Formats: sequence, C-alpha cells, structure tokens
Amino acid sequence: MCRLCSPATPIARCPVWAAAGGATGTAPAGLPAGAGETGRRVLIKGGMVLSMDDAVGNFAKGDVLVEGAKIVQVAARIDAPDALVIDAKGKVVMPGFIDTHHHQFETGLRSSLSDAIVVNDGKPENARNYYETMLLNFSQHYRPEDVYINELYGGIAQLDAGVTTVMDVSQIHHSAAHSDAAIEGLRDAGRRAAFGYFEGWWEGKEYPSGAKRIRERYFSSDDQLLTMVMGGEIYIDGYEEAWKIGRDLGLQVALHVVTTFGMTPTFDALAKKGAFRDDNIFIHMTGMTDDAWKAAADAGAHVSAAVPIEMHMRHGMPPVQKALDLGMGLSLSSDVECTMTADFFTQMRALMTLQRMHANERCLSGDADAPKNMRCIDAIRHATIEGAKGLRLDHKTGSLTPGKEADIILLDAEAINVAPINNVPGAVVTLMDRSNVDTVMVAGKIRKWQGRLLGHDLDKLKRELEASRDYIFEKSGIERDLFA
Repeated sequence: MCRLCSPATPIARCPVWAAAGGATGTAPAGLPAGAGETGRRVLIKGGMVLSMDDAVGNFAKGDVLVEGAKIVQVAARIDAPDALVIDAKGKVVMPGFIDTHHHQFETGLRSSLSDAIVVNDGKPENARNYYETMLLNFSQHYRPEDVYINELYGGIAQLDAGVTTVMDVSQIHHSAAHSDAAIEGLRDAGRRAAFGYFEGWWEGKEYPSGAKRIRERYFSSDDQLLTMVMGGEIYIDGYEEAWKIGRDLGLQVALHVVTTFGMTPTFDALAKKGAFRDDNIFIHMTGMTDDAWKAAADAGAHVSAAVPIEMHMRHGMPPVQKALDLGMGLSLSSDVECTMTADFFTQMRALMTLQRMHANERCLSGDADAPKNMRCIDAIRHATIEGAKGLRLDHKTGSLTPGKEADIILLDAEAINVAPINNVPGAVVTLMDRSNVDTVMVAGKIRKWQGRLLGHDLDKLKRELEASRDYIFEKSGIERDLFA
C-alpha cells in the first residue's frame, strides 16, 4: 500500500503498484488476486517446508494454507479446493527473516563508510569514523523528507531480501516531523516493523518526551504491523528519563552496549542497581563484565548481535558464545548499511562461522569443555523465531505456526548456486543469497512475486533517494569520491 491508498485498497488498484507493473498496470502472471484480504484463502503447495516450530515439523514436500493474514494449516498435504494456489515446487517455504537492529535512515549513504571503525582512535586513517562522520555530521542535515525516503527505500530493499520484520533504530528524531516521517516510511514499505524511538540532536528536539504523543497517535493498538520500542542510550545525558518513559508506556527499552563508547562502568552500575528487566534489548553487548552479563541474563534481557559489523568496525569481539552459554535470547541484526550489507544470508554465515571458529580452535587445543559447533538450523533459528521473541512478536511471527500471521518467504532451491538440493537448512545458510528470494508475503499480502517487488515505483524512489543523498553530502561538506 502506498501513501495514496487506504488500508482497504486492494493492491491491484494501487496506482503505485500499477506503475511498477508497467504502462497498463497488469498484474504479474499467476499472482493470487486478493491475497491477505479477509476470507481469501491461498495454498502454498508442494514446497520444502521449514517451519521453525518443532510442534509443526518440517516437510520434504508440504503445503501451507493461508486465510487472510493468518496461517491456518501446515501439513504434508492440504485439500483446499476454494484456495488460490502458489506452486512452491523447488522452493524452500519458511518464515521471513527478522532483523532486530537496523539504522534504516542511512540507506542513501550505503558504502560511504565501508572502511570506517566506530569511533576515532586518533590515527589519521580513522579520521572518518562512524560516530563523528555519521552521527555528528551526516545525520545533522537530514530533513523529514530525507528520513522518509531512506526509511521507505531501506524497508523495501530488505523485503526484497526476505527480511519481513525489522527493529528500526533510526537515531534521527530531531523533531516531531522527523519522527512522523520515519514512521510513515516504515508503514509505506508494507512490512512488519518495530519503530525504535532513539535520540535526536537538534535544538527543540522532541525525544524522549515525544514518546507519549507518538504512542497515542500511531501505536494505540498493538494489533498492527507497526509496534514501538523505546531507545535508551546510556551514553546520552538523561537516559534515565527515557527508560522511565518507555516503561511507563509499556514499551521495551533498547540500547547499544559497546565497550568502545566507554559504557562498561555505567552498565556495571545499572547491573548492581538491578535496573535490567526482561524488557531490555541490549545491542552488541561487547566488552561487558561477567557480573553485568549475569545480571542481564538473570533479568531475561535479550541480545541483538550484528556479527559482521562488530568484527569490521571494532565494536569488540561478538559475544555469541557468551550469550549462548548463559542461555540468553540471541537474534541477528544488520546494523548500518553505510558500512556493511543488510543481507541476512551474510548475517547467518557470519554468526555460524565465528562461533564454529572459536569452538573448533578450542577443540584443536585439547579443550574437553569446548562448546558444540553451531548447526545451520541454529543459525536460521537466530535469524527468525529468536528475533521474534526478542521483539515480543513471537505470538505473531517467526515460525510457520497455525494462528500466526503469514510472514512467509519462498527461496529458490533450483537456482544455479543451490541445485541440486541435498539439505534444506544447509542450502539456506551456506549456499543462498538474496538472489534466491523468490516470493515474500507479509501478513498474507504478497510483497514480492517470483523475483519482482510489488507496490512501488522503484525507479522514482531511487531518484528521490539519490537526490536526498546529494543534499546530505553537500550540507555535510564531504566530497563524494567514488574511489576514495
């Protein structure tokens, strides 16, 4: 749905969708008309079903029946003569990926800080670093319209890659208009999102007191695609107020926990005060003391790991094994596209190879207590149902479970980079990439069909994103050198 349409407008009548379909606006061949609408039944038939629900199981050849927004049945064979059929032969049918930490406002600045570390270490080669260049310069020049196009384009791009849910950590809430633009961009992308209300810097900024206005205006109901999370960065003065506001509004409280920002003493102090709860989402969690880790684990807090970024940008060693050893919920996140791809196949491979590298090294050194090697199915679990649990959305998404909403992706297992298929979890994690994402469904609505995104004029949006990028570079005083 675009900004011109009401929630009830069928996608086939959406003018933006029509533009994406060509001059005539004809529907792509075979597209199930009305998928996601109340009462409409769609049968995904004959795929390799990876449910991520032990009670449901997996099927080498199985069917998934969707009615309206919800999954109603998953089985080896389903008879539903009244349903529209999606032929899933040769496809892996599984829940969409869940990204629990993504700064989508940076989409137009992709690759601009590919070589950057997170903070300035005083060396000349790191003068252009994430904190000073992105947060203290680039982000200061965003207008609300820049926020909107970056949020929208970033959301669509992740839909294309099979990521059906995100927690957007935008850190761009300089004013009420910026916040509204971020929410509208998330909404218009058409996927499930947790709006992360983090800090802004402009004079007269609304954060954090604006949370109440935003909650009442956009999130009065929890029964919608968009939910809300409160940002509470402990390196920001007055974070205690943000934590209190978030909890008074019944919101989760999320924050970056990174040793390179000098957070360890403050985090330790909060641990000793018993400030942690099961509503906390701790992003990165690098360099913290054992006592703080134990307090976080005892409180039931969740950890969001951005493994490629943590390794690349000097956040500290990704604490994957630490979280696993403590039995904590652990999900995956893409973090910043100014430095690294948001592709979730990259996230899963990085998670798994890092964990196995450490486990294997301990085995080779003769450590009898070395942890078990992570399996491919474990990596998928952290990319799906664990993310849903972390965002308190596991009652709605994260697995192919009857009663949950139909956030489903179909992955091409007959493509040249995968065929012949011999192991489904192995193929997904070790062989596939975003080019294998064939079809994407969010709450029953088809957002990508047979390799083609629906509902958006991508050429127009790309031009708008480029114009926003040019404006931000100009205002920042940074030359855009394609080979620097």
